[in-house]
Amino acid sequence: MYVIVEINGQQFKAEEGKRLFVHHIKDVDAQATVEFENVLLVDNDGSVTVGTPTVEGAKVVCEVKTPLVKGDKVFVFHKRRRKGYRKFNGHRQQFTELTIKQVIA
Repeated sequence: MYVIVEINGQQFKAEEGKRLFVHHIKDVDAQATVEFENVLLVDNDGSVTVGTPTVEGAKVVCEVKTPLVKGDKVFVFHKRRRKGYRKFNGHRQQFTELTIKQVIA
């Protein structure tokens, strides 16, 4: 059984025991329990339920493993040819690591 859940504006496929790296969730501690109720789709062994817009009574219970994880460095390079213009920048996105404990549907 899996569900499609919306977390911080992004959609994730969630199954029990799976790890997710989502955009940073503020004000959570390690080993805290977080519930997400924006479940968009439920697949229970071939029986698919699509929400309008969400499935009633369905939720995903997660445990916060690491509240702040930095992702890989992303380089941004801008150049205009023959103009002498070059700009080089980069950043590392912040994520929260979650482990899915229970899917209630």
